[in-house]
Amino acid sequence: MLDPIAYAHLLDAARAHPPLEAAIRQAGPLRIDPPPHACVADRLFVEVVNQQLSTRAAAAIWARIEAAAAAAGSSPRALFEAGDPALLRACGISGNKVRALQAIVAAEATGLLGPDLAGLPHPERAAILCGIRGVGPWTADMIGIFHFHDPDIWPEGDVAAVGCLRRLTGGTDTRALAAPFAPYRSLLARYLWRIKDTAPAEPPSLSAGRPRRPRAAAKSG
Repeated sequence: MLDPIAYAHLLDAARAHPPLEAAIRQAGPLRIDPPPHACVADRLFVEVVNQQLSTRAAAAIWARIEAAAAAAGSSPRALFEAGDPALLRACGISGNKVRALQAIVAAEATGLLGPDLAGLPHPERAAILCGIRGVGPWTADMIGIFHFHDPDIWPEGDVAAVGCLRRLTGGTDTRALAAPFAPYRSLLARYLWRIKDTAPAEPPSLSAGRPRRPRAAAKSG
């Protein structure tokens, strides 16, 4: 469960924006699960495959990857290590992503993704990760937040977190808006994702779907 000190700090920083403070209070202390992958390469495989895909499309591709791995008596990681372009393309992975997966395999083989990454400050770690084909700042931020549990990353490239913060504060400069939440900006992002995911759908406009009279036919009064 979220550290009570961190939770109190988030609430204090959010006090300047009552809608945000209320949303964090409603969410309550978050459960922070352990990293789901044994090593950073496995997390990178997932992030690269899922890049720019909807949740449904990503799930469909992963189902095909798992089916192909089962048919070969191996694992998704083994498929990526083997790097058979035709097989991976048949699973729905683009040519660029196939090459990115191969680059991750090569980076791990050369020791670039070893345990030393965990002890680096996020900017240094991100620079190393972004040197791998197919890995950009957003992916490096996700690795930092979810794999290394770095508590103080503000993912400026994440549309959902940025949009939710703007909506709840009325501001536009999210780097400045997130600054008071340091050293827990990763936790702020986790709250924004939770808030967005649990927000009720907005009701349709009362005028939605109504036929509108042409201006020429409308009568005054």
